[in-house]
Amino acid sequence: MIAWFVVSWVLAVFVKPSPTKGTASLMSSSLSRKRALTKILATGALSTALVLSAAACSDSDETTTTTTTSAADAAHDHDASSDVAHNDADIAFAQGMLPHHEQAIVMSDIILAKADIDPRVIALAQQIKAAQGPEIDTLHEWMTAWGVPGEEHDHGGHGRDEGESYEDYGNRLEEHYERRGNEYEQQYDGGSAPSGHDMPGMLSDEDLQELRDAEGVDASRLFLTQMIAHHEGAVEMAQTEIQDGQNPDAVEMARSIVSSQQAEIDEMQDILNDL
Repeated sequence: MIAWFVVSWVLAVFVKPSPTKGTASLMSSSLSRKRALTKILATGALSTALVLSAAACSDSDETTTTTTTSAADAAHDHDASSDVAHNDADIAFAQGMLPHHEQAIVMSDIILAKADIDPRVIALAQQIKAAQGPEIDTLHEWMTAWGVPGEEHDHGGHGRDEGESYEDYGNRLEEHYERRGNEYEQQYDGGSAPSGHDMPGMLSDEDLQELRDAEGVDASRLFLTQMIAHHEGAVEMAQTEIQDGQNPDAVEMARSIVSSQQAEIDEMQDILNDL
């Protein structure tokens, strides 16, 4: 558009011949005008190119800035989602699932420390630890972000330390687990959070001791039987969160627990039937 205006103006000013001049004068004037026209057209083309280039750079910079800002906003939204919206059901889910997961790691470590255990059971116990260990960290983070009373102290005393392996964490959990079941009642004024052994599928101290004492095939069978019941309890708790929870990340974890642990229940039942 800019180039068209430049050419039109040049033609109107420089190209139109003068009727009062002679042929030689017209030829000289025409040559001068052509030279001037060439310079002006070149200048106009350069100006147009510069304008278009500047516009393109501006659009590119704006697009880059918008893309970068959008990515940063998305990351911030994801990081902040744990404490943006939550309700009592979310808190109850985290409070209940945390010790539930911790006990699953204890059970897995007990069976992994034994000899003559079915390889399928060993693989399953390792799989359970790999899945539930990171979820324990996430549950602690949510409870801290939500300002759950006593969580800061609880995490410092019982959560996985930075750099601590899940194996060492499981061993440490086992050492203090008898005490762990009653701590929630003490921290939350007598029971706003579920007590350890009252949650669905949780093993009693006697159940854990029975698993410690079992050997060989009997240990494999007992572990599978106990873990099936343990997983069924977790699925029940997760389904309550899916129905009543508000925090999107907590609800998504609950959906994942239902899916993954139901699949493990089916797998454990198949192994148990085959032992």
